[in-house]
Amino acid sequence: MHTPIPPVVAHGAMRDTEQPDLRTGELVLRPWQAGDVAVVREAFTDPAIQLWNLEGALGEDQAARLIAVWQARWRLETGASWAVTDGRAVLGRVALRTIDLALGLGEVAYWTLPAARGRGVTVRAVTELARWAFDDLGLHRLELRHSMANPASCRVAVRTGFTAEGVLRSSLRHADGWHDMHIHGLVR
Repeated sequence: MHTPIPPVVAHGAMRDTEQPDLRTGELVLRPWQAGDVAVVREAFTDPAIQLWNLEGALGEDQAARLIAVWQARWRLETGASWAVTDGRAVLGRVALRTIDLALGLGEVAYWTLPAARGRGVTVRAVTELARWAFDDLGLHRLELRHSMANPASCRVAVRTGFTAEGVLRSSLRHADGWHDMHIHGLVR
């Protein structure tokens, strides 16, 4: 008789709990709220955030829908997104853009508002996200993909301990055309 491989993380591990606040130093990673529409709209006026996150400028309704999607992914156990804050103001976003509980796999995504760049915010937020994903949720592997034309994201990957694993040639279409993507991995 064939016995299937059990899931790495049991279904319900996310949807049956509230999405937690995460803390690292002075940073607080908290779930996105309906009141964050203005900051999401502001984020997507930044050309770099638009380019690397494949979104154009957002209206109020579009920003509200995006926040609702981020919230729904937690309940569906397909993703987890946090606002990165200094306890008051939003500085950026960190997320597991996709999660597969059965495989124990998540894909890291992030953006940082221009005023918060260059202060190590993203590195600290991604480090805390990885700690949560492994220690609290129980995932086995995280992946981080970025355009080869985005060296800042490569620096984040390296500084957070992700190992460069290769190049996915012409694998993602951005506004300016097809990009080769660098893939990094981190294993529990």
